[in-house]
Amino acid sequence: MSFARAGLRTLNSLPRAQVARSTTIIAQRRFLSQEAKKLIDDAVQTNPLVVFMKGTPETPQCGFSRAVCQILDVQGVPRESLKSFNCLEDQELRTAIKEYSDWPTIPQVYIKGEFVGGCDIILSMHQSGELEKLLVKEGLIPELPPLAEDQKQ
Repeated sequence: MSFARAGLRTLNSLPRAQVARSTTIIAQRRFLSQEAKKLIDDAVQTNPLVVFMKGTPETPQCGFSRAVCQILDVQGVPRESLKSFNCLEDQELRTAIKEYSDWPTIPQVYIKGEFVGGCDIILSMHQSGELEKLLVKEGLIPELPPLAEDQKQ
């Protein structure tokens, strides 16, 4: 028997009142308040680069948050261009940002109001050169001049 069938059989065997109560609790957990949505919208729309992370850029509190900050440093993003929010200080934000982006992990990076991704996406974009192109395109870092022929070797 599949897990889905087993789950449905268990759910179907519960009293209706208990099922209704369970689905209400699930719905409440997945409800992003309008206030939280507005605060996040304002943050990502008014700042060119936003990172929702664990800790701060100066003192990251997890390896993934540290990696994102290091990548942004390597890319040459000035700290004053980066707005960060410490999700460890605010449990509501920590939950709300995951629902807002429909992304299950922190850190989360937004550039010019658009969700870019978490650590794995940022790392992949950094390695492929996509992140640099995006940061240049959005005016967050200057375009580097091409290397002279004698510097390419």
